[in-house]
Order: sequence, then structure tokens, then C-alpha cells
Amino acid sequence: MTSSSFPRYHSEWVGGAINIRRDVLAGMVGTFALIPEVIAFSFVAGVDPEVGLFASFVIGIVIAFAGGRPAMISGAAGSVALVAAALVGSHGLKYLLAATLLAGLLQIVFGLLKLDVLMRFVSRSVRTGFVNALAILIFSAQVPQMLGATWHTYAMIGLGLAIIYLVPRLTTAIPSPLICIVVLTVVAVAFPMPIHSVADLGRLPNALPTFSFPGVPLTWATLSIIAPYALAMAAVGLLESMMTASVVDDLTETTSSKARECTGLGLANIAAGLFGGIAGCGMIGQTVGNVRYGGRGRLSTLVAGVFLLIVMVPLRPWVAQVPVAALVAIMIMVSISTFSWGSIRDLARHPKVSGIVMLATVAVTVATHDLAIGVGVGVLLSGVFFAFKVTRLMEVQISHDAATDTRIYTVSGQIFFASADIFADHFDLRDTVRAVRIDLTAAHLWDITSVAALDEVVGKMRRHGIAVEIIGLNQASAVLVDRHAPLVRDTTASSG
Repeated sequence: MTSSSFPRYHSEWVGGAINIRRDVLAGMVGTFALIPEVIAFSFVAGVDPEVGLFASFVIGIVIAFAGGRPAMISGAAGSVALVAAALVGSHGLKYLLAATLLAGLLQIVFGLLKLDVLMRFVSRSVRTGFVNALAILIFSAQVPQMLGATWHTYAMIGLGLAIIYLVPRLTTAIPSPLICIVVLTVVAVAFPMPIHSVADLGRLPNALPTFSFPGVPLTWATLSIIAPYALAMAAVGLLESMMTASVVDDLTETTSSKARECTGLGLANIAAGLFGGIAGCGMIGQTVGNVRYGGRGRLSTLVAGVFLLIVMVPLRPWVAQVPVAALVAIMIMVSISTFSWGSIRDLARHPKVSGIVMLATVAVTVATHDLAIGVGVGVLLSGVFFAFKVTRLMEVQISHDAATDTRIYTVSGQIFFASADIFADHFDLRDTVRAVRIDLTAAHLWDITSVAALDEVVGKMRRHGIAVEIIGLNQASAVLVDRHAPLVRDTTASSG
């Protein structure tokens, strides 16, 4: 860390007594929001709940110091668990821990190479679709807890939502989700009823995590087994963390270092693997809950991790009695606040292609339960629609100079792989004129495909006895022509 960045880092930790209190309380809310999802994701990955819980604790501690986005909560996430499940099923937990270490190393390399700039290719429509899909997934994840439940469960969820939404009208000193958890737990203990508690979700750990290196052979065979999974976990984790960081940037109207978040996540995952945990990443539901209830600094992230450890071990008997209905109520609130309701109205106001990209991102993400696939489809569609739009902006105007019997093609716009064929189709290759002049003053050749199309047009015209002259080629286009189009090179008059 440079001396110039230290003041900002310090302010991200210490922001006054009021901010400290908010960070602590918001971080505690984030912890309770972590527990049910981490346990569920552990089952998805095929590992014991303590593996996911240990990972979330370690990742939370490390990312609080090393991450680039304050107030972001990271832990064992479902997208990474889906990738890990196949490796656990075929080779067991030890190989998953080894893959976690390698994934962390890859993420550090990613951050050091500043490859976070790839996030610039994610359009706002894709980000909106990502947020909306996540809100839907967060809500749908609560549905199994409500199916086949007794009326007591629905009553407790209703009471929890009433507390969450009505208490802030009276006081905001304590986040209403914490009040919801305390009140519903007291009610469940004082009036026993047939409802599920946290203890029913899975076995909570009864000891602290221990440091150990994965017991796998250090051979090329091991590397060949874990490398594909490690690469997938690293990519999925980075994508979800970068998207989550962008959402927090928007919510808090601040900026963050995405490259540092990449390296910080890598360090956190290495630490998680060394303490028997699965790889993780940013968790948007818990992060949004943290931010909504006042979390702004690194302290909220640290508290979420530390309090998770306290909850797991010293407070284990008490936490085991927390009704699942309280956690469901919190996550329903998070899903409602996460969803971009304005995006529904924007479907009628924004360009149709933007709406299609957003809806496709939502549909694919919800259908696959994989954020990486959904975002990938959204980015691909954005690129295709952009290329199509730019292609339509290219024009070729044709005129004839009778005095010299010269056909003049005046080209404007961008010529690249998507518009190269359209560009070439404008030329009459069997024209009977004496000469052809191609004016590229208002055009730009972007790639080899466009240069090859121009070279092919020139070659065919020459074979039919037509003299060809190219004018107005800018310097960048001329470099491509010199390297890859000898026929064009001999007929150009560069504009510099």
C-alpha cells in the first residue's frame, strides 16, 4: 500500500462512532443472513456444513483487510459450490481444498494483471438483469422452507416481516432484522410450536478450524485433475464478486478498486483452503442487507466474519434455537430491496435491445441457477446487438465522374468482421468503367477481416481490367493494410 492510499484505507476502517456502531450492527445482520445460505450451499457442493461455515469465517476476516470494496460480505457462495460439486463427487474433499488453493492463486494473478478492466464490457442492462435474477433466486431459495410448513411458520414469517418493516418507523438505532431474530427466537422458546430451527438445517461446528495443507499428492496428475475446476471456480468467483462490488458502488455512490478485490479474494480463498474451507466470493444478498442497514466500512465485513465464528462455537446452543422463519423473513426483505423495480418501468422507455438483454440475463440465470452463465449470455447479446448497430451505421455512396470515366465509392463508418461482407457487396466487380476510386476518409478498418475484404475487392477489379485507387486511408488502417493486404498497399494514397 502506498502512502497516498493509506488515508483512504484508514477512513474505510474508522469513520466515527456512529459509523462504527452501524458497521457492527449491520455486520451482525449479515452474519445471520449468511448461515442458512452457506449451509444450503455446502450441501450443494457435497460437503459438511462446517466446511462452508469455516470458509465464510476465514474469507470474511481476510477480505476485510485485503479486499478492495468496503462493506462487501464474501463467503461460500452457490455459484462456486455448483462448480465444486463435481470435483467433490469424483475425488473427494481433499482435492477440493487443493483446487481452492489454486483458484486463489489464479485470482491473485488476475488482480495483479489488472484484468478487472474486462468488467467494462458488462453493460448496465446486464448488471440490472444480474441484480433482478439474484433477487428472484434469493426469494426462490426461501420457498422450500415454506412448502409443507404449518400455519405457525407462516405466522412467524409474517410477524418477522412486520417487525422488519415497521420497527424502522419507530427507531433505527438497532437494525430491525436483529430485532426480528431476537423476538422470534424468544417467541419460539416461550411458546413451543412445530417450526424448524437453525439446528434442523445441518450440524453446526463445535470446534475452531485448524490449519492444514490438503493431503493430496504434489504431482502433475493432481494438477491436471484440479486445474479445470480451479480455473472455473476462480472465474465464477471473480465475476460474482466484481458484479457485487459494482452493485455496492451504485448503492453507496462510491468507487472501489476491483483489481484489489481480485487479489484480496485470492488471498482469502487461499486462507480458506488452508483452514479446511471451500472457495467463496462476494455474496450479493448478504452484502445488500449489510449496506441497507448502514454497513459502509471494512469493519462491517470484519464483524460479519468474526461474529460468524462466535455464532458457530460459543453461541452455538443459542443460535441453534433461532427459528428458520426469522431468517426467511430477512431474506425475503433482502430480495425485495435487491430487485430493481424501476427496471420494469424502463422496459417501455428504454430501447428494446436493452430490455431483451436484461430479460435474457434474468431468464438464463434463473433457469440455470448460475450467475456466470447468465452474465455471459447477457454480455454476448450486448456485443451482438452493438456490432449489429455499428454495422448499420456504415454507408457507401456511389457516384460517377464522366470526364475520367471513374466510379467513386465514398465509404463512411466502421468496417470490421460484422460489416466486412456488407461493405464488399456494395462494389460492382464487373463494372465497365475505366477506373475506380475508393474514398476511405470517413471510414476505419478495424481488423484483418475488413482488410481482407478490401484486398479481395481490389484484386477482383484488377483482374477485370479496372484501375483501382484508394484514398483517405488513416494511419491506423494503413498499418493493417501494409501488413496484410499487398494489393491494397500498392493502390493507396494515405491521408496520414
